[in-house]
Amino acid sequence: MKNIVFLLVLFFLSNCVLAQLERKPAEENRKVDLIFHAPRHINLLTVEPLEKKSLHFAIMHTFGTLDGGIQNLFGLDNGANIQFSFEYGVSDRFSLGMSRSSLDKVYDLYGRYHLFQQTYNNSIPFSVSLMGGAGINSVDYSYVTEPEVSFSDRLSYAAQVMLARKFNDKISVQLSPMLAYFSNPLSVFRIEENENLYLALGMSAKYKITGKSSLTFQYIPNLNNDLKNNLGLGIDVEAGGHVFQMYFVTSQALNEQYLLAGVNGTPGEQFRVGFNVNRIFAVGKR
Repeated sequence: MKNIVFLLVLFFLSNCVLAQLERKPAEENRKVDLIFHAPRHINLLTVEPLEKKSLHFAIMHTFGTLDGGIQNLFGLDNGANIQFSFEYGVSDRFSLGMSRSSLDKVYDLYGRYHLFQQTYNNSIPFSVSLMGGAGINSVDYSYVTEPEVSFSDRLSYAAQVMLARKFNDKISVQLSPMLAYFSNPLSVFRIEENENLYLALGMSAKYKITGKSSLTFQYIPNLNNDLKNNLGLGIDVEAGGHVFQMYFVTSQALNEQYLLAGVNGTPGEQFRVGFNVNRIFAVGKR
């Protein structure tokens, strides 16, 4: 696994030097836009920024595993994990977001800051963004008495560095070193392990197939534990101001902490159907 990760990083960095975007001369100093279709790509956040005073609203869903067959309508009868999120552009570089996931009823607050944006003339060969956030599990654990689940036990944290490049009009790739930290990973939480710290390298990619749609890929190998890795395959479609994202994924989780610490099924056998709806609104004059 380490060799695979090393080769992917080496490939990414070498292409940052050698690959060139198709561009017009007048566009050479412009920042590259639409590296990804939306600020979220399957489950992970991306380098795609929000303009100042714009609002990104996303509804995300994952259902039960496909191995339930037609009897359970391939997982749709087993209920969904649903996450609502709002992210507001405080400036063209910085945005603040909040979300609520039904899995363990977690509320998250997070921020993204965009350090660099790729330019057409490759004076800046890739985009770099930072993400940091904190969440709280709000499940009623009153039935747990020895010991009681305290406020601090419920806290978890996430951080992510996003390094992305649009290689040409069709291919975009992002590498995302990630960490998640649980203050007290209790057995009643819906996570797989009892570790405090989880490290992973998120990988996201899109391949544009039409002017408004792309095939999508997500892979999140764990770096410090033996959990199964997260894998996602899907399609993004832009329609009427919305970006619809439909995919198969191995994890029920939707927020960063649970993506790293949660349960992942076996690809092919235990894929789940998932879909997101993304919309960006202008909420005031710039």
